[in-house]
Amino acid sequence: MTIAIMTGLMLFLCLVAVYAVFSHVIIHAVVAMSVFSIITAVVFLLLQAPDVAMTEAVIGAGLVTAFFILTLNKIEEL
Repeated sequence: MTIAIMTGLMLFLCLVAVYAVFSHVIIHAVVAMSVFSIITAVVFLLLQAPDVAMTEAVIGAGLVTAFFILTLNKIEEL
């Protein structure tokens, strides 16, 4: 059961990464990278590393996404 879930998550991670790289709309790429970080946190949680999962969720999905969105807003103002 766990192997099937991990395989599905890894395939989904690959799809999200490819979408983020080839997306023509920047905000879509930012959201895809946020989803990538959340799924990575779930993978770390399944691997029984809750401290790493929490760090990935807070920094990867939270702070980095917020910084990207703030930067995009500043660029659009110019």
